[in-house]
Amino acid sequence: MLTRRAMLRGTLLAAGGAATAFAGSDHVKHWLGWDRPPLGGGYAAAADDLGAVTKGGVHIHYFRPTTAKVVALTFDDGPRPDYTPQFLDVLDRHQVPATFFLVGRHLEEHAGLVRGRLDRHEVGNHSWSHDDLATLDLAGARRELERTHEAIKRHTGREATLMRPPYGHLGGSTVLAADALGYDIALWSHQMRERTFATDPAAQARDLIGTVRPGSIVLAHDAGDKRRLVALKALPATIEGLRDQGYRFVTVSELLTS
Repeated sequence: MLTRRAMLRGTLLAAGGAATAFAGSDHVKHWLGWDRPPLGGGYAAAADDLGAVTKGGVHIHYFRPTTAKVVALTFDDGPRPDYTPQFLDVLDRHQVPATFFLVGRHLEEHAGLVRGRLDRHEVGNHSWSHDDLATLDLAGARRELERTHEAIKRHTGREATLMRPPYGHLGGSTVLAADALGYDIALWSHQMRERTFATDPAAQARDLIGTVRPGSIVLAHDAGDKRRLVALKALPATIEGLRDQGYRFVTVSELLTS
């Protein structure tokens, strides 16, 4: 005879098995991965010490509303020896300025890769370790940005004025940390879709040429796995195609003041 206790136990075991299977599914892994915000939302910025902020507000830019045909290319996660010099070579050949959002520990390790090569380019802060700032409190997020700010100043002689949070995450105390250091935040309106066009750089170039609009900010990466080759190979055709349409390339700061 099936008792009430046995029925309840069976129901709980079935529910537990279903939950385990669901948690192990690719869908849930996708939402729990580092490419997604923490489900708990990270630390609540309003609970932090607002006395640490300096400007009382931060501008967050996805693009620049304008009728002028200007576009800003941006590159994240470098400098790294595998791809950064190759991207710089392409930009030099085409005399195109760009904005590089640097990871502090990579800059500390590979400063020689960019020494003397950033004259036409802008540099921004992309955190020290590329950890998700949305999972940190204000002190932790601020340390990530401060260490990188000092590394940029030491190795390039410049003061960064823009930051881009890893993964584009704005949760937790990310915005307060940016405010505390006097940064504005630069996100993006378009990006090199390296997974979509993994083996077809010509299609990647056509995609950007067909979708970029005046004032666009384009995201690419100059570090990482072999998918970056797609962005690298697509870059010359992208530059030429946009120039044929009358576009002029500028840094993000130049874009925002145009």
